[in-house]
Amino acid sequence: MIAAEDLEDIKRSTGVRVDNGEHRRNLITRGIDLESLSGKQFQVGQAILEYDRPRPPCSYIQSITQPGMTRALVGHSGICARVIESGLIQDEDTIEIL
Repeated sequence: MIAAEDLEDIKRSTGVRVDNGEHRRNLITRGIDLESLSGKQFQVGQAILEYDRPRPPCSYIQSITQPGMTRALVGHSGICARVIESGLIQDEDTIEIL
């Protein structure tokens, strides 16, 4: 998971544009501090997820995108979440802490 606000901040502060999919995260969120989910389970659509850890950027990203991508994502690369219960997630689904 990665926050849309972080992607926008990366572009503003570094000039690196992170297009959809280049960040290699499954979900883009808006309006929630992903770190606030630490230690919690939450529901997105029909799926139940659990915060796992911050997601560091991998060096592979830069090899498939553009120079500077890995460095740009440091501190803005989102989180990993464990799937507790699978389910359909759609655009505009909200995140609800359980």
